[in-house]
Amino acid sequence: MAAVPEKPIIEIRSLSKTYKTDTAEIHALNGIDLSIQKGEIFGIIGMSGAGKSTLVRCINMLEKPTSGTVLFDGRDLSKLTDAEVRGARRSMGMIFQQFNLLMQRTAEGNVCFPLEIAGVKKEKAKARASQLLELVGLSDRRDSYPSQLSGGQKQRVAIARALATDPKVLLCDEATSALDPTTTKSILALLQDINRRLGITIVVITHEMGIIEAICGRVAIISDSRIAECGRVEDVFFKPKTEAARRLVCPEGRVDRFRSSRRMRIVFDGSSAFEPVIANMVLACGKPVNILYADTKNIGGKAFGQMVVQLPEERDTARKMFEYIRSRGLTAEEVRENVG
Repeated sequence: MAAVPEKPIIEIRSLSKTYKTDTAEIHALNGIDLSIQKGEIFGIIGMSGAGKSTLVRCINMLEKPTSGTVLFDGRDLSKLTDAEVRGARRSMGMIFQQFNLLMQRTAEGNVCFPLEIAGVKKEKAKARASQLLELVGLSDRRDSYPSQLSGGQKQRVAIARALATDPKVLLCDEATSALDPTTTKSILALLQDINRRLGITIVVITHEMGIIEAICGRVAIISDSRIAECGRVEDVFFKPKTEAARRLVCPEGRVDRFRSSRRMRIVFDGSSAFEPVIANMVLACGKPVNILYADTKNIGGKAFGQMVVQLPEERDTARKMFEYIRSRGLTAEEVRENVG
């Protein structure tokens, strides 16, 4: 007998959000359908103004949708009383870009704060805060104030605070945008560890495809207030179906000074060794190419990432280059539209 699939922990049906001004209506979200499974790390990505922050605020009912349904752990949030919504919201920890710590409280005091609001006794709250500060690697900074902490340490305190009420979901709204690349990697590794150890569902809202690649299993791309594409990260990355996805996978501005009728996107999915494939292709085909964009990584001797190259105008040479790349077990596709 086949196992019955588990219900999504978050299910969004036909959700729309409209803001009315004196002169117009602004459609921030339009017909959003989305399912997020229990225990997964799910990404929501889009350009500025696409509607992703409005979406996350509708998930936890900080913004009430104009129409549609948000189901959280099987409960329709729109049908709950205000007190019941506040209770459900305690099961959704929130992590922000600017940390939102209370400056007059220590690290321990910040983690204790949501527990105090929930009526937890002081000693029990302090014990819980101690556990969480150890989890995020800040046991030795419990008495430090936010002004005495680095950006990464502040975000670790914010994560500990978000975990204080034993949430089922962590909503991370651009949680690494204010951090440097090294600190970003450490925070993403911490979130993955929390997901593995505690089984908490994590929803990552970002405008950076690199964040999605690093941590998420599935992703939804939001564009012009709608879901443009949704699927496994590797599927969206290797074979984007929509223009919105292609803009995020191959960002604008990195190749916009080049205008060529022949361009090739090469995808490295870990199936090949990390080797100078472009140099070898140039030697084999006898013509140079121009690298327009590259984002590749060497992980365990295997190549991951992508590259966009400008090919020679000669049709036969370009064809040979496509054949060479594909003979190496790599995905190669023609980039038809001008980028930028």
